[in-house]
Amino acid sequence: MSSNRHNNQLPNNLPQLQNVIKKDPEAYRDEFLQQHRHFQSTLEVFELSPDKFNESLDDLVMFLAQVANCYGEDMKEFPNQIVEALRKHSTIIDPDMRLSFCRALIVLRNKSLISPAEVHQLFFELLICQDKSLRSFLKDNIINDIKNINHKHKDVKLNTTLQNFMYSMLRDNHAIAVKTSLEIMITLYKKNVWRDQKTVNVISTGCFHKVTKVMVASLKFFLSSDEAEDEESSDDDDGPTVKDVTMANKVNKKTKRRKKMLENIKKAHKKKVNKEKPQSYDFSALHLLHDPQGLAERLFKKLESLKEKFEVKLLMVELVSRLIGVHELQLINFYPYISRFLVPHQREVVKMLQFCAQSAHELVPPDAIEPVLKAIVNNFVTERNSSEVMAVGLNAIRELCARCPLVMDEDLLRDLAEYKTYKNKSVMMASKSLIVLFRETHPELLAKKDRGRPTEAVVSEERRGFGEAKVYDYIPGAEVLDAVEETPEVAEEGPRGKKRKIDESDSDSDMDIDEINDKATEAADHLSVEEKKNKAKEVTLGRILNNEDFKRIDAAQLMKQVVGIRKHKKQKVVEDTEVENTFGRKELVNLKDIEMIHGKKKAGKEERVAAIMAGREGREKFGGGRKKMNENSSTTNKQKDKKKAFSMTKHKIKKKVKRSFRDKQIDLRNRLLKQQKTGGK
Repeated sequence: MSSNRHNNQLPNNLPQLQNVIKKDPEAYRDEFLQQHRHFQSTLEVFELSPDKFNESLDDLVMFLAQVANCYGEDMKEFPNQIVEALRKHSTIIDPDMRLSFCRALIVLRNKSLISPAEVHQLFFELLICQDKSLRSFLKDNIINDIKNINHKHKDVKLNTTLQNFMYSMLRDNHAIAVKTSLEIMITLYKKNVWRDQKTVNVISTGCFHKVTKVMVASLKFFLSSDEAEDEESSDDDDGPTVKDVTMANKVNKKTKRRKKMLENIKKAHKKKVNKEKPQSYDFSALHLLHDPQGLAERLFKKLESLKEKFEVKLLMVELVSRLIGVHELQLINFYPYISRFLVPHQREVVKMLQFCAQSAHELVPPDAIEPVLKAIVNNFVTERNSSEVMAVGLNAIRELCARCPLVMDEDLLRDLAEYKTYKNKSVMMASKSLIVLFRETHPELLAKKDRGRPTEAVVSEERRGFGEAKVYDYIPGAEVLDAVEETPEVAEEGPRGKKRKIDESDSDSDMDIDEINDKATEAADHLSVEEKKNKAKEVTLGRILNNEDFKRIDAAQLMKQVVGIRKHKKQKVVEDTEVENTFGRKELVNLKDIEMIHGKKKAGKEERVAAIMAGREGREKFGGGRKKMNENSSTTNKQKDKKKAFSMTKHKIKKKVKRSFRDKQIDLRNRLLKQQKTGGK
């Protein structure tokens, strides 16, 4: 028995000892205590020279972390020893040793032997280390741990503690630690873990950080898409790429399986590339700000004195414009500032035009936005510019007036409307889109010939001045509900909105809801605008409307937008049907709406080369000169001279050189002098 004990190799084989301890901890307690004492002595040696890697300590730390839950009382101080060693020697410790200690703490955290707050605070303190791989490792583990903690239910107390600690980290002097902390908070927000007001407002403080990278990361957070990421698809695809499989097929044995695999991967890659997902924007982060007015004012104050690259200034201008547009803020000084950049040769001028329109809303005084409108008109909508510049300027004016129509005056609008007959299609269509916009908002500003046939929606709409709100004491379009009840063909029986019997004599015939709506619209169409308003007030007074009623009202309101006011039958306005009416105030101005250029674009080099090659098809090989009428005939002397060396024909060329006027004068003078001497002989 003693010989077997003497030959026991378990104390020296830690993986095997770890395996058997997990199966029966009490049977191998002595071996564990031996390794624990060895760890204590090795740790004391490590304290003397922490900058050197200790392989024995590395193995012991991971071994004890794996079996710590089996011996709770004996391992009570083990987590604190690792934490203290990291805090004491965080910057001078060997990188591999430091990473090993961090891995051990993660194992202990997974076994719930150390609190998450203590681990995360230590990891945040370690972000100051000059070790990129360590920072990436810590960042991923912090995010995953917090996500797992809040998976089933939110731990409010822990989240508050960690958020307060991160807020203190953002005020740290170490730029790398601040940026990593900010990235962690942004990732947790996008993963829908910390999607609350406190997180957003803490991130907003990074917009004023003195480090440019931190400031840019915060600005991009508010400007990018805030759509929650799919946790299942957020991880990178670890499968083989097309390049890897192609290279493997070159060097490996050619098989049908490898060939089929390459084809499948190419198809999958092509499908992934061709799949265009429309970019969606979610402004929840902007809506969660405590003081958007104060934030916009502070950003604009910093923008005026900012000495950064133009790209950074552009991000800040975009955020200020988006804050003004989303929250309808008052920042009057912003408009004269941005009007300085509205010239065609300015970098990213189309984005500047987008930000101008984005920052406009109905609560801004028209006088404040007038400098922007004049700058666009004077610098873009002039015939000295190209047609593309003019079209972009008109599109920007349209988007600006869609959000603040009172900024446009009658004389300017009529001048811009004259471009509807311009020779270039892009300018013509941009001018027509501006006319269509004001047909709905303020048709009285247009010339009579440009107003078109007024629809009932335009006539019934009350024009509002600056600061006036739209308040109704009735539901517009509700007059069709009363018309439905008065329609003789529709019986009173049956639920409203579903198929109902036409009359009692014909019980088998049903009327569809669309037919009911048509008859109701025809019945209400003979009323004037004022009569419809009074009828709508009578219908909605003391009545509870259901979903089917609102569907009929929406259909009636839609019909008012396409039916002329003086026509009793359904007839769409046919003028300018090619111009689509998609105007109205939106939180975000689409850049494509301003860049919208109609007409044929200028062909690129590839297209021009393709057109040239297509024209050469079916043509003989290139050759100079005229062809001989008879292929068997001989060549002329002129054709033969072309094949001779230049030295053989240069004397002929010299004879044929045309004399200059001066040479002719000299020759004539000499001839006359000779005749005079010889007496004319």
